[in-house]
Amino acid sequence: MAQRSDTWWQRNKFKLNALVLILPFWFLYDSLSPVFPPSWPTQKVGAFEVTPTPLTNDAPYQHHGDWVKDFSLQFCEGCVANIRQAYMAVAAEQPAIEDFAKSDLSILHGSSFAQHVHAKATAQPKAGDKVWLLIEDWQGQLHVGSWDWPQS
Repeated sequence: MAQRSDTWWQRNKFKLNALVLILPFWFLYDSLSPVFPPSWPTQKVGAFEVTPTPLTNDAPYQHHGDWVKDFSLQFCEGCVANIRQAYMAVAAEQPAIEDFAKSDLSILHGSSFAQHVHAKATAQPKAGDKVWLLIEDWQGQLHVGSWDWPQS
């Protein structure tokens, strides 16, 4: 009986080793070609055209003790240079810009190609909640836009 399992191992050990060598390439390919949900409608927020894209269709998750939802935002060409600071949050009412100074959550960061944000949210956003974008330009003007939270 022991001899039978030895022969099985002898016949298949190279196939198993090849599988172990191929798996990292599969995961590399999978990570280099992500699939994102569709972008939300482009809106004009002050002088800026913004297109938000949620990075997943999942509900908000906990990040350093706060609930957040990740977004990627594409701005019109040259718009990012005119932004002093921008914040995003999921809430029923428009948040005050002073509320964001307490932590580094909800601050947009990235490059001129795309901005990323961990938008502060509740654990389970409700119908009627909105995704708020607050943009402060270099002249100190505040521009506010919002998108309706999608119904699930």
